[in-house]
Formats: sequence, structure tokens, C-alpha cells
Amino acid sequence: MIGRATKIITGAIGVALVAAFSLGLSHSISTGFAGFRGGLPFAIITVFVLALIGYDYWEDCIRRKDDDGSSSGR
Repeated sequence: MIGRATKIITGAIGVALVAAFSLGLSHSISTGFAGFRGGLPFAIITVFVLALIGYDYWEDCIRRKDDDGSSSGR
């Protein structure tokens, strides 16, 4: 089993790499041939997906869980 600190570090690196790629691609589409209006739907989708990635990272790596899988605050 992977330790908690390792999960936090590798998860943060993964989130940062995906975010850098997605935001760079969104920026490239919006400033390129498609223009701002053409790239806006992709930018909205990108922000939504990054929010989902951030929530999944928080849920899997940051939030503490008991051995049975339930959160410790409940």
C-alpha cells in the first residue's frame, strides 16, 4: 500500500501536469485560428474537468479515511 505522503505528492504532480497541459491547450485554441468565441466552449469544458480532477484528488489523497472507507468525521 502506498503511504499517504506519497499519494499526496504524486497526486499533486499529476494534477499539475494535467492542468498545465489542459490550460495550455485551451489557451492555444483560444488565441489561434478558432479565436476567443470558438475556443470558449473548450475553455468551459476544461475548467469543469479540472474542477472534477481537483475534487477527486482531494477525496482520494487529502481527506482522511478510516480503515472501513468511511470518513473520520462521520
